Amino acid sequence: MSDIQLLTGSVVLPDKTITNGAVVIEGELIAWVGSQADLPDRYADASRLDADGYILPGLIDVHCHGGGGASFPDSLTMADVEQAANEHLRYGTTTLVASLVTAAIPVLEERAGLLADAVEAGIIAGIHYEGPFLSEARCGAQNPAFLVPATPTDATKLVEAGRGYAVSITLAPERCLDEDGREAVRLLVEGGILPSWGHSDCTVSQANEAVEMGVDLLAENRIRGGKATVTHLFNGMPPMHHRSPGPIPALLSSAQDGEIIAEMICDGVHLDPLLVSEVAQIVGRDNAVFVTDSMAAAGMADGDYVLGPNAVTVADGVARLTEGGNLAGGTSHIMDQVRIAVVDGGIPLEDAVYMASKQGAKVLGLEDRGEIKVGLRADILVASGDLHPVRVFRNGASVVAQ
Repeated sequence: MSDIQLLTGSVVLPDKTITNGAVVIEGELIAWVGSQADLPDRYADASRLDADGYILPGLIDVHCHGGGGASFPDSLTMADVEQAANEHLRYGTTTLVASLVTAAIPVLEERAGLLADAVEAGIIAGIHYEGPFLSEARCGAQNPAFLVPATPTDATKLVEAGRGYAVSITLAPERCLDEDGREAVRLLVEGGILPSWGHSDCTVSQANEAVEMGVDLLAENRIRGGKATVTHLFNGMPPMHHRSPGPIPALLSSAQDGEIIAEMICDGVHLDPLLVSEVAQIVGRDNAVFVTDSMAAAGMADGDYVLGPNAVTVADGVARLTEGGNLAGGTSHIMDQVRIAVVDGGIPLEDAVYMASKQGAKVLGLEDRGEIKVGLRADILVASGDLHPVRVFRNGASVVAQ
């Protein structure tokens, strides 16, 4: 039974936690899940790991710029990409989408080509373009020199550069509602790329119009999970005001209606964990997903870094543009966000894990992972009682964790 592994502990499922539970890994798949009291005799001699804590599904991050000192937008070799991805893998993120930042179109094409190679190598799960069709007023850490209106020509270039592995693109609604913009979004969706509304200074009406456009296009072109997302809700958009509502109420309403899925960065820096909890209650966990938006400094010491063409300074774990001071991505791992959501936000563990695993799989349209269930990939995170990584399994193979 050398290829059979038995894990015991509190097993977190989407609808409940099995205390004194057990999970059996056979090869690359989950072979059995249940209470230890019901464990079949045939697994009695399996290699065993007794967890003094929790057994979670491998976590999924659909918006990440890097970690471990390496940056996806600045990667020149496969080793650079692997360095960034492995930083998150050892903390339990077994499926990760690599995010680029706004740059000149030829640069994006080149970087997307490398990331497409990384998808084919099994290092990452897809590519996310954060730009260049964004609002200058709400560009955040995106370099405004490279922001452009959405056009069919540039959209086609990004689709082709991704070779079918580009899964999402951040779009400011106001950049996409004229004739050229609508045609660009159509080409992106037909190329397999989900709209992710954000980095926008639009009105509530423009937000509603863009969401409706996305819903219609995705009804005609069933790609990925079939729903557009929101790029880090609240960040990169104007605060909601009762006389100038901006996009937030439209995005919240659309998420509540199940039309879109709202990303939230639950790292205690980008959003108050109690706000994350309230939003999760308003829209439901099926319409919200945790993302890190992390850059190269994830898992690293404070200091100076880069994010695409921009210099970034990290102090006390907070990344900001060296010039201007805007937040410049995060430094957390998804597991940190689960812990913050539970401890500081009061979100039930099952819901926090769902928004950090199953929901990401649904966004990407991946049915073979995201929960602990017989027949799915053995992507599993063993965590301590205080929700820190202990052991990670990806495709049934053990990964060195913290």
